[in-house]
Amino acid sequence: MKAMVLNAYGESAEFQQTEMTKPTPAAGQVLVRVAATSVNTVDTMIRRMGQTELPLSPDLPAVLGMDFAGTVDAVGPDVTGFAPGDEVYGCAGGLGDLQGALAEYMPADARLIAHKPASLLMREAAALPLVGITAYEGLQRAGVKAGHTVLVHGGAGGVGHVATQLAKHEGAEVFATVGGATQAEIVEGYGATVINYRTESVADYVAQHTGGAGFDVVFDSVGGANMANSFEAAALNGQIASTVSLLELDLTPVHFKGLSLHVVFMLIPMLHDHQREAHGAILTRLAEIVDAGALRPLLDSPRFGLAEVGAAYERLAGGQANGKVVVEL
Repeated sequence: MKAMVLNAYGESAEFQQTEMTKPTPAAGQVLVRVAATSVNTVDTMIRRMGQTELPLSPDLPAVLGMDFAGTVDAVGPDVTGFAPGDEVYGCAGGLGDLQGALAEYMPADARLIAHKPASLLMREAAALPLVGITAYEGLQRAGVKAGHTVLVHGGAGGVGHVATQLAKHEGAEVFATVGGATQAEIVEGYGATVINYRTESVADYVAQHTGGAGFDVVFDSVGGANMANSFEAAALNGQIASTVSLLELDLTPVHFKGLSLHVVFMLIPMLHDHQREAHGAILTRLAEIVDAGALRPLLDSPRFGLAEVGAAYERLAGGQANGKVVVEL
């Protein structure tokens, strides 16, 4: 089979097309003929940093690519619920000892995948797993429900655009921060109220939209220093879900406001073989929400083939993308 492989890590690391032996699915696995894969920020970090700085990176030569959509080619022993010919999607490789999706065929743990939403094309479905699971888990852990006020930081971003739609689907009143007109148009299309973080202070938009009380739930897909804004924007005894909390930060406001902080690191099931079936269940639920018309992945407009993987990674890493970057096989 054809695969795009990294033989080194680093800023200038290049993908090389090579021929590899087609895998055989082990017990509990399915073999997927990959139709498309999407690029996530963590994929670009692995390429740039490698094992020295990011221990979850695969051994070299490495086949990256976590998200995929494709067709089941074969099933291994002890697999139920999937058969050859089934269209599936998931986030199941590209880190640790798990082969990624930048190859014609990919072995995947059957617990980490689900049947593809019927209403999505393969390239659309491939854009959803990592960001969809992350958004769903964060909102679930924060207990989002109808009547809540929910603030999504980065409402047009990879995780944020899904969180915005899912919170709306749950019946919450949703607000989302954006940095420009294009992002504002996207968020308005999801039925959320736009907040321009470049021109509106936290105090101002909390006063305007909540009467100064704060938001019941803050979903922070920006993280880092923005966490302080999330603490300020949250209501007393509010809930905060964070996807990027790799920093030292004063938790004094968290204490005095009685906030609950939920850190979402969706790679844990893949890295530690821990409760992998939960990801399959979330993907199944996301497919139902998609097919009900309440969720649609946002795709970047340029299209890339397997031989153009390097350009796809550069587009995301360079901040040029408006939506998920997808590579089609």
